[in-house]
Amino acid sequence: MPLRTCGAFPDGAWVVRNQMHRRRTFIFVLLACALATRPTEAAAPANNVTLAPADTAGGYVARLLINEVPFPGERGWVSEEDSMAAQAAILWVLRNRLRHIPPGYTQRQVAAVTTWDVMDLLTAGGVHGQVEGFYRDASGRPALSDHVQERINHLAVIAGRGVPGRFARLMNHAQELADDFVANAPGDRFAALREIDRVPVTGSAYGWMTDREIFRPGGNFVRIGDQWRGGLGGNRFFTLRRLR
Repeated sequence: MPLRTCGAFPDGAWVVRNQMHRRRTFIFVLLACALATRPTEAAAPANNVTLAPADTAGGYVARLLINEVPFPGERGWVSEEDSMAAQAAILWVLRNRLRHIPPGYTQRQVAAVTTWDVMDLLTAGGVHGQVEGFYRDASGRPALSDHVQERINHLAVIAGRGVPGRFARLMNHAQELADDFVANAPGDRFAALREIDRVPVTGSAYGWMTDREIFRPGGNFVRIGDQWRGGLGGNRFFTLRRLR
């Protein structure tokens, strides 16, 4: 995956990855019996899951949180609590990229865009940009790739069967977190970090990738280790090297 060099950085070796993360390969054995045809909107039967419309900030962010964490049966699945914690950590990456750029950096260097709008943040760079599968269509409306929409639809179908269980709870929790993100600020688990492996850091997370050693954003991103629980929901979170 290509890296874009940012010459304006104080550190000439600094690079920003065009993508905030890399999609995992989904191994989802429970989907074998899912519907062969897909609806155009991810609405679950039986009212077990309620998602805001995808063209709203809350609905779009909720779909990001659903798509970015493992569900039961998928690679990276640990527990319901682990996936929910990953959803909350992802929100802090978004919040930090929108509101808390550390001294010595510009928002464009960290997030590849200058904006106060979460929709702009998620869709920067198009379908293969900052967040794979999240982009604006030809009319400028927020959209999802077929792959992302299909996965959310399948999860909604499973979540809608019978008594609400883990699938429904994870999806509804994503919507609750997204609504809270739009209106308020949850606690940042990585805010107090000041040094990692003798490297001074800014604290807070500014990126995430699938938690495998081959995936690293490079540049001034610093991996948050397991001692700070930097691996959540199959993802690895990264803070930034402190420049000042």
